[in-house]
Amino acid sequence: MRITPLDIHNHAFPRRLQGYDREEVDAFLRMVAGDYELVLGELQQLREKVSHLEQRNQELLANEKLLQETLTTAQHLSEDLKQTALKEAEMTISQAEIQGEKILDAAHRRAARVAEDLREMKLLRSRVAAGLRATLEHHLELVEHLSDDPTAEDPQLESRIDALARRGDPSGPA
Repeated sequence: MRITPLDIHNHAFPRRLQGYDREEVDAFLRMVAGDYELVLGELQQLREKVSHLEQRNQELLANEKLLQETLTTAQHLSEDLKQTALKEAEMTISQAEIQGEKILDAAHRRAARVAEDLREMKLLRSRVAAGLRATLEHHLELVEHLSDDPTAEDPQLESRIDALARRGDPSGPA
């Protein structure tokens, strides 16, 4: 049974001729001393527990501060990494755009060269065709002239040839 401060305060010792009952006072004091000893032991345990909890609290506060600092550092690092990634992405896009423009420019130059070559080939083809046509027409004219009877155009031609042949012939009349 635990004794409370109110029990100690309200406890009345019976009076006898010689004063308080000595045995009852001694029993009460033993009980108070035992409870007081228990309370002191509990008080010491609680103080140790409070001390341990305060130490643990300090450790947790230090850990919390460290975690906050770590979190802040991680956030800054994360922002730095984002910024770096964005800059790298912008640079990559820029380089890709420049490369694309170079490729497009080269393709335009090549297309212009091909178009110019095509114009030159068409011009050359028309020149070759005109030259071939002229050559063929000339050859056709030659063929037509070869098949013509030369005496048909000039009836005196045959008599002239005969005259020339007679002049050149020593055996014939002169």
